[in-house]
Amino acid sequence: MTIRLGDIAPDFTQDSTEGPIHFSEWKGDDWAILFSHPADFTPVCTTELGQVAKLKPEFDKRHVKAIGLSVDGLDSHEKWVGDIKETQGEALNFPLLADADRKVANLYDMLQGEAAATGTVRSVFIIDPKGVVRLTLTYPASTGRNFDEILRVIDSLQLTDGYRVATPVNWKQGDDVVVLPAVPNEEADKLFPKGYTAVKPYLRTTPDPRT
Repeated sequence: MTIRLGDIAPDFTQDSTEGPIHFSEWKGDDWAILFSHPADFTPVCTTELGQVAKLKPEFDKRHVKAIGLSVDGLDSHEKWVGDIKETQGEALNFPLLADADRKVANLYDMLQGEAAATGTVRSVFIIDPKGVVRLTLTYPASTGRNFDEILRVIDSLQLTDGYRVATPVNWKQGDDVVVLPAVPNEEADKLFPKGYTAVKPYLRTTPDPRT
């Protein structure tokens, strides 16, 4: 099946390095990042898992749980975990699904073309507290993911869920945001006490309302 933005994330139960995971129960009312890897003991994946482990304090601040996936078995995962700690300087501190039967990979359409015979592509799904898929990304096997960008998207989603704004190009926390075009000036005057700048009638910027 194809997962689209706005879909409810498919639920599943699968083995992991932290025991069986029933996804909806494990996620609870938090945000989640589900991301897949082509295979264990591969160089790019090793660096990615180490980076996500290092970023755990940042994910925790945002109430985000990370969960990885590879189609290799649990025995392989447990051996790979040692390499990750040794080479990346950080132990795995989130579950890694052992999706040997490709149950989750098929649910989330992580298998593509010839990859179906060997492993998953580098998929990313950001899922909100209601279980709704808010972002999907697919990277080629040769390109490691930018998890700073994934954090930036989460910051944008969490901000724009709470205020009637959008985030402009290259936005990061603390930068000005954009007032939604559907908000009339009279309402914007009340919603944004710091004021706003009308660059064009359809383009109004205001300071980050959370700062």
